Amino acid sequence: IHEPFNITDPPGAEICRARFRYWYTCVTAENEAPYYEPLREAIALRYRPGIALRSVRSVADIRQIVEETRQRRERPGQESTALVKDPLAFFSAEWLAARFDMNVVIVIRHPAAFASSLVKLNWSHPFSHFLRQPLLMNDLLRPFEAEVRAFASSERAILDQAILLWRMIHATALRYRELHPDWTFVRHEDLSREPVAEFTSLYEKLGLELTADARRVIEEHSSSRNPGETDGSAGSEYILRRDSRTNATNWKRRLTGEQIERVRDGVRDVSAAFYADEDW
Repeated sequence: IHEPFNITDPPGAEICRARFRYWYTCVTAENEAPYYEPLREAIALRYRPGIALRSVRSVADIRQIVEETRQRRERPGQESTALVKDPLAFFSAEWLAARFDMNVVIVIRHPAAFASSLVKLNWSHPFSHFLRQPLLMNDLLRPFEAEVRAFASSERAILDQAILLWRMIHATALRYRELHPDWTFVRHEDLSREPVAEFTSLYEKLGLELTADARRVIEEHSSSRNPGETDGSAGSEYILRRDSRTNATNWKRRLTGEQIERVRDGVRDVSAAFYADEDW
């Protein structure tokens, strides 16, 4: 179930009929009414082609919906475990776990890798979306209120935006790790360097069977035969087959030494909990 919290409504079977107004929407018991039932349907894998068709933007989107409909009809009684992949749901993780009995996996990413991706894609973040969510600002993001207000009031360099976003997300991850010892926390770099071994361990922890097909897909998508970097063409950032070991350190080539030091200094108050000096 791909990014149901995404406010741009991506096409496909995973579309959730809930409508989210803000990036990184924080859902709690206090504001769950518009979200609970649509998410329950999505997590139950109730495919609704009609919802997907609303967001069609191309012939390729229609083909995707037709293929997904065919696959669901061919396996109507097959038992499936839903996987909700959504970094935008991060600040709703506690609610999702409580309401849907989810096994939560938090993927930690190196701050320079996170920053280099945002800089490469020129992705600017509207910090005002945080301020419009008092439930979020009064709880998880309270320590960052002054900085969020400053970034919302005037445009900042994307590298500086990335530094603040990384700190906010990973400071919250530290809180989650303390409050929820049953959740799983893994580093993206560890998954990238030893994908088969790390995913084998992850499958075991989650009580899932690592089938031959699943192992093959992991190997194919992380193989050294894949490109280590996207070519920069439109849509290439969504190509998922990468040389994962090379991809894990692309930030060292994308960012200048000065930029790396700027990121390192900017996140130091949080990053030491996840990354040692040798990781830089």
